[in-house]
Amino acid sequence: MGVFSRGHWQAPAFPSPGQLSAVSTAPYTCCRTHPHTMKALRGRYTLLTGCPEEAQPLQCVETAEQEDPGRAGTGVTASPPEEPYQLVLNGESNVLRAEQVQQLVPHLPPRVTGYPWNLLYCTARDGFSLKSMYRSMNKLSSPVLLVIRDTDGQTFGAFSSTAIRLSSCFYGTGETFLFSFSPELKVFKWTGTNTFFMKGDADLLVIGGGSGKFGLWLDGDLYHGGSHRCETFDNEILSPQEQFFIRDLEVWALT
Repeated sequence: MGVFSRGHWQAPAFPSPGQLSAVSTAPYTCCRTHPHTMKALRGRYTLLTGCPEEAQPLQCVETAEQEDPGRAGTGVTASPPEEPYQLVLNGESNVLRAEQVQQLVPHLPPRVTGYPWNLLYCTARDGFSLKSMYRSMNKLSSPVLLVIRDTDGQTFGAFSSTAIRLSSCFYGTGETFLFSFSPELKVFKWTGTNTFFMKGDADLLVIGGGSGKFGLWLDGDLYHGGSHRCETFDNEILSPQEQFFIRDLEVWALT
């Protein structure tokens, strides 16, 4: 499975701290969440190989009914499911290997167990644009998996309980988590400390927050981002460096 490599390009400058802090200090408009339920399916499938936030009180946080926190502050190592099965992958990943997919499966919510993975967006095919990534999920309500490979070769990302979208306030549920292959899989579940799961505008997507730090953030051009320990997930830094450049990014819908 090849890794997409770009031609010669000039790395853009990282956003200034003022640009990052502007996201969390802007006024928020209260939003409501409509709970979404999905019946879990189990079965056998055939693998298709071809096919800086500042520590300011927030005025509004959009949430759904939360689950109990997972193992707070612990990188959980994947274990095989009781009844292993092969997934249908509708698309070919430039980021995840087959064994990494199987390692992630036991950590997904039961309601998506057995669902095929559909490749919605990838930078190798669709280019580097946060706005384009949002558009790929315009009519989607199902959970998604965001996976990234940086220029150091590290693979990491996030599971979102709902489609990633533009929002004036934080949204998501306690199913949301961060993960990193470094090189073993580590999964960082919700701690229950806050509900800063996910928020995005045209220039910045952030996942997890607290004490002026984001668990994962991506800039509007999807060329670079950053990772810090945050209170939402008590995660380790996902990438080798706190700020990284993106080589490949993919979004998979679990539906």
